[in-house]
Amino acid sequence: MRTTVDITVETPGLAVDILSEASGLPKQRIKDAMAKGACWWTLKGKIVRLRKAKRDVKAGTRMQLYYDEAVLARKASEAELLEDKSRYSVWFKPHGLLAQGSQWGDHCSLLRVAEVQLNRPCFLIHRLDADAAGLMLIAHDSKAAAALSQLFAGRTIIKQYLADVTGVLDVKKQTIDGDIDGKAAISHVSTLYINAGSINTKAEDTAANTSRVNVRIETGRKHQIRRHLASIGHPIVADRLYGTAAGVPLQLLAYYLQFNCPLAKSKMTLELPERLKQLGLETLQKFPEGSSLRESADAKRS
Repeated sequence: MRTTVDITVETPGLAVDILSEASGLPKQRIKDAMAKGACWWTLKGKIVRLRKAKRDVKAGTRMQLYYDEAVLARKASEAELLEDKSRYSVWFKPHGLLAQGSQWGDHCSLLRVAEVQLNRPCFLIHRLDADAAGLMLIAHDSKAAAALSQLFAGRTIIKQYLADVTGVLDVKKQTIDGDIDGKAAISHVSTLYINAGSINTKAEDTAANTSRVNVRIETGRKHQIRRHLASIGHPIVADRLYGTAAGVPLQLLAYYLQFNCPLAKSKMTLELPERLKQLGLETLQKFPEGSSLRESADAKRS
């Protein structure tokens, strides 16, 4: 079931009562939808999520409900907090978890997972495709978010990824610089090794060759790595948009970040631990606890 409600409250009351009456849905379903971020209201001129079912709502207030039974039934993949640095935190986002939610809900997003787990304000700094996995930073105040976001918007941060691509791609260093959506985009690709039948690129094809590559990007366009690799005839394994869907998640992992931190005033190098630096069938396994992020920080003033 999928339905939307957009009303201006005429008679004051409790949020759950108003939305239940307007939508015809049971109060318990409304409560669940509110807890999962599918309800919005206008507060002090801003449209924000409304989560408290028993919130008093005044007459004249605009309320919106985006109810999608399928979306609300989804379970969030398990994210892992790697480092808490007070003003920002470092996370491992698994395959299938959104970076942030939509109007239909946010319970399956890293931003909401971090907010609940840390009980602190959370601000998105950068994005990572829902289909991909890897390192993500979450800020905990607006100034930290602005400062760190500038790093990702520019070309001062080093971002590296691992990917398994279809076919045999054997290059020491290949630069792909085709524009994406009319904007400059630069990716540097190096082959690590050739896989022989280690991943099912198709359900009926268990012996296809794939190649493990390292990708460093200078820019961060939408689906840049996926589109660049597909453009040279080697789409990422399990890429349902630019290649072929498969029995494993998208074989793309953000594993390395290096930047001059404007908050700590030091050079930061963040790299996933080996237990999380996995692609192929290993990505379907549950990782054991106990290993933390590999990190180094030079006390050199920036």
